[in-house]
Amino acid sequence: MKIEHLALYVKNLEKSRQFYCKYFEGESSNRYENMKKKLTSYFVRFAGGCRLELMHQPDRGLLNAKENLGIHHFAITVGSREQVDTLTDKLRRDGFTIFGEPRITGDGYYESVVLDPDGNMVEITE
Repeated sequence: MKIEHLALYVKNLEKSRQFYCKYFEGESSNRYENMKKKLTSYFVRFAGGCRLELMHQPDRGLLNAKENLGIHHFAITVGSREQVDTLTDKLRRDGFTIFGEPRITGDGYYESVVLDPDGNMVEITE
C-alpha cells in the first residue's frame, strides 16, 4: 500500500498551486470546478507519483478546534543535504517563512521546515 494523495484546503488556489509546482517540481492537473459546491481544486503530482490535492471554497470559514485536528505537517524529499540548503535559501529569498532551519533531527533526518502560503508546515528532507 501507499498514500495516493493528501488534500489541503487553501485560501488562494492559484498561489498555492504555483508554490508547490515552482519549489517542489510538481506537475499540476487542469483546474476542477464543482459549481454546486463552489469548490475548485488542482492535483499536483510529484516525482514517484504522490499527489497533493489543493482545494478552495470561498465560503469555507475557520475550523473549530475539533475540526482542526489532523495533519501537522508533511515532508517532501529533495535528494540531498545540499538541495535542502539550496531550496531553503531560495524560499527565504522569495519571502516565505522558514519555520525550522536546516538541521539533523533527533531521529536522524536532515531537514528544514517552510510555511506554505497558507501556513502549512512542509518539511524539506534530503
